[in-house]
Amino acid sequence: MIEMVSLMVSLLWTLWISSVSAEGHVKVRGDPGQSITLPCRSAASSSVIVVQWSRTDLGSEYVLLFRDGRLDVGNQNPSYQNRVDLVDPQMKDGNVSLVLKNLTTNDTGLYQCQVQNEGGLDTELIRTIRLEVLSPEKKNGGTSDGSIGLIVGDLLPWRLMIDQ
Repeated sequence: MIEMVSLMVSLLWTLWISSVSAEGHVKVRGDPGQSITLPCRSAASSSVIVVQWSRTDLGSEYVLLFRDGRLDVGNQNPSYQNRVDLVDPQMKDGNVSLVLKNLTTNDTGLYQCQVQNEGGLDTELIRTIRLEVLSPEKKNGGTSDGSIGLIVGDLLPWRLMIDQ
């Protein structure tokens, strides 16, 4: 029984470690066309009043901004319009996870979840997530042109070198 518990703890630890990259970012993978949830939760006990999801390479444009009880699309990157939403717009229990619909390979990047809680003056970085959207070719071991690479070598010269 103890060995079984130890094995389960070891397995869970390995799974957790594999979901976090060397930089400390959570890694999420998705396929083109699917919807995916990027998890984020505010730990503060006060209500969340602003949620901002951004991508580090978009400059001042954001992925999603929720404030004053609604989505603010004023400075949203056009590629995310009508494709993003919060899992729970009421943000119960601090859940500010992002739903990203109809993934494309262009969605690959480093996403940041920031919140401002009631009574707070600034937004606080809660989580950084590395999203990787794999094209079908790369996912199946192919090359970018859709072909599958094959390495063929002649072992005879190696054998001749070894025999000498």
